[in-house]
Amino acid sequence: MRFKDKIVLITGGNGGIGLATAKLFVAEGANVIITGRDQNTLDSAVKILGNKARAYRADVLNKAERELLFKGIQEEFGTLDVVFANAGIMKPTPAANTTEEIFDEVLRVNVTGVFMTIQAALPLLKKGSSLILNGSIISTIGAPGTAAYAASKAGVHSMTRVLASELSPRGIRINIVVPGATRTSIWGTTEAANERLNKISASIPLQRIGDADEIAKVVLFLASDDSSYVQGAEIVVDGGSSGLPAGAPIYLAK
Repeated sequence: MRFKDKIVLITGGNGGIGLATAKLFVAEGANVIITGRDQNTLDSAVKILGNKARAYRADVLNKAERELLFKGIQEEFGTLDVVFANAGIMKPTPAANTTEEIFDEVLRVNVTGVFMTIQAALPLLKKGSSLILNGSIISTIGAPGTAAYAASKAGVHSMTRVLASELSPRGIRINIVVPGATRTSIWGTTEAANERLNKISASIPLQRIGDADEIAKVVLFLASDDSSYVQGAEIVVDGGSSGLPAGAPIYLAK
């Protein structure tokens, strides 16, 4: 068990990639704290994860809730070994008709929320602790209608390198996992959703959408001693769609 008795915090751990990652950490012996904004999904997640998990309803942008979260962690566990800053939102922001409020919300949750979470966690981190941020290939591929999300994830990528410079003297590592299209409940199960996933699969060299577990396994690698000399790095997990797009089925000769 690579993480026996380690203390792990996962923001947005009540679904999708966050919950998949929490399951793997628990299976590896960790005590896992998950956060989210919806109490029902948090309760459901804890039932799945078992007695090695704790849940806090906490908005990453709410200072009072952050303080309660980290106070609770300190009182129960004393320190943190791993933080996966996973919480984020995606809302369409086409240039022609996006409100300032929506654009600001995406940036604040995805960038400010990540930074403030890390800042609040710092007093509990020690030499050997590992931080993992969640990026996205959307930051580089120019997908229409994603201006705010793309900008926010580009900000997270840059912030990873800055924080790595600041935290290296303390022996704290920080890296970023960069998912491509990943199968989670956010896509839905309708016929239209399946058709869209099939179209996206045609643009991926490995010819399929990724699974949340495949992202989670990279997070565990970055959190573990197996990556002890990896600092400020980005690991892209997208089936080759951003690195070698010409290898996708839609471009290959029949």
